[in-house]
Amino acid sequence: MIVHKEEIIKKHCYTKLVYERINKKLKTNFSNDESETLIKKILEETTLENYIKKGKNFYISNKQHTIRVTINSNTFRVITVDRITNKLI
Repeated sequence: MIVHKEEIIKKHCYTKLVYERINKKLKTNFSNDESETLIKKILEETTLENYIKKGKNFYISNKQHTIRVTINSNTFRVITVDRITNKLI
């Protein structure tokens, strides 16, 4: 399966609820803009080999930031983020 990193960076989007989910999962209190900046930075800095399409989602794992971003492959909506632990590697 071919993953188009540039398309994901360009088309990814957010719902109102995902901002709360990002803060909850990362234990932060980011504004919407801060969350978007973080996600975009992760998407841009992560190498293509760490972009995985599994089922209907893309999983982008950035070990430097210890964050995995889940994006719906049809709508390009950010679904959630997770801290990378040994279980997710």
